Amino acid sequence: METPGALRGPIARPGWLLSAATALAAFSLSIAGTGLGVVSLRYVSWLLYAFAAANLAFFRNPKRVPPPGERVVVSPADGRVVEVTELEDPDGFVGKARRVAIFLSVLDVHTNRAPLAAKVCAIRRKGSEFLAAFRAEASARNVQLRMDLETPAGARLAVVQITGLIARRIQCYAREGDALERGQLYGLICYGSRVELYLPATADVRVRVGERVRGGASAIAEVRT
Repeated sequence: METPGALRGPIARPGWLLSAATALAAFSLSIAGTGLGVVSLRYVSWLLYAFAAANLAFFRNPKRVPPPGERVVVSPADGRVVEVTELEDPDGFVGKARRVAIFLSVLDVHTNRAPLAAKVCAIRRKGSEFLAAFRAEASARNVQLRMDLETPAGARLAVVQITGLIARRIQCYAREGDALERGQLYGLICYGSRVELYLPATADVRVRVGERVRGGASAIAEVRT
């Protein structure tokens, strides 16, 4: 799979579209406020300009270099690790698994990356709620998109993009059958969220709860196959 056009460049394309529209609205209000002598309109325009700039910062898309080792699992997202646990994969694809959950605040980079070189076996959506993404219940109840992956060596894993209280939009540009490279950009979540990684139970997890990770650059674990 080629890197999606929307995820090329230092700012993801959805960020440019919203910021441009907001800046245009701010400019219009500024002109109107000046012409009519309404100071409050100019204040509103300044707030909109500030929002447009903050939005561009949110959609930033820095380059990342994965650590060496084809079996080294890289973080699929920037953020803080809020869970490392063993469980049975609720969707059954991975089987007995180790789940690493990452909370993304509005200050974190929100583009998502493939944890290993793998084929996309399935993409599924579920959930109906928008709980705060740092809450454990968000894992099962929030709107989410799950991507099941299988490496050339046969290791199975899954990445789940989960919405949050503010985050309501998930973008996944990968499709079933695509081959992803380790650390490759494949999607994003808008405005605060949670990303979960299901790994084989035999994987050697290298992160702890409370640790901060960087998508495509931090080593999360190492798989044995």
